[in-house]
Amino acid sequence: MAKRIGKAVTYFLLICIGYIYLEPIFQMVSKSLMSASDVIDPSIEWLSKSPTLNNFKVAAKVLKMPKSLINSICFSAGLAILQTTVAAMTGYALSRFKFRLKNFWFVMILLAFIIPTALLMIPRLIIFITVQQSTGVQLIGTPVPQVLMAILGQGVNGTILILIFWNFFNLIPYSLDEAAMIDGAGPFQIFFHIAVKLSFATVLIVFLFAFVWNWNETYQTSTFLGGTMELLPMKLSVFDSQFETASSSGIGAGGTFKINEAYKMAATLISIVPLLLLYACVQKQFIQGIENTGITGE
Repeated sequence: MAKRIGKAVTYFLLICIGYIYLEPIFQMVSKSLMSASDVIDPSIEWLSKSPTLNNFKVAAKVLKMPKSLINSICFSAGLAILQTTVAAMTGYALSRFKFRLKNFWFVMILLAFIIPTALLMIPRLIIFITVQQSTGVQLIGTPVPQVLMAILGQGVNGTILILIFWNFFNLIPYSLDEAAMIDGAGPFQIFFHIAVKLSFATVLIVFLFAFVWNWNETYQTSTFLGGTMELLPMKLSVFDSQFETASSSGIGAGGTFKINEAYKMAATLISIVPLLLLYACVQKQFIQGIENTGITGE
């Protein structure tokens, strides 16, 4: 009896926690299917009286799909690949090698995460503007600054990615490295043929984290990139103004139309669907990576 009560309490808590996370998504889906009359109807909370998919059609046009979607995937994936590569090499170096001021550089990596991004943005912007003026090479308004920061380990939440690899490589017995060195393998061979091959799940989880963080990063992207590249999250952040422009040009059925909550929810849902699909495809490997990296505390 006590066992059944314990199970019931556990399931009750899980359902409550799950509802907290899923309720906003359910609300988003519900609102995105409502017509304009349903949105202003106080008697409608969840189920629309006249559901419509036109909200998604209008939102997609305002967001300039599919161009913005393709740009966002390529941009986020490119930065994620660079961050994953750099984080793996840095984490391996901190885990396996002894060098002067190792603890100092480790603390510097932690400080790069502790200091708010807003405080670092102005010095970074000044550096890139100075380089741009000195060399005559266009940097601001291009992906180059973010690519350089990713290569130098200063990408979005780069410290966390480095620590994930550092923690995982610490779990690999050093005896494997010694056995490889006896066979004549050098540091790069050990890294690529032993460390990397053993950390496939970790590489995947770091790539997913980097992809999602770069996808959702609008502050840094808007500062360096501006509006020179049409990205889905950037379009979503200025959806209201873009909607007014689209409305005045008569996009959608019925010519001029007014923005409402249904259009906003449809646009938000469109922007997160790629991330949901990505997670659904690699869910098993993602959970395995979480366990292997020791994020759970094991």
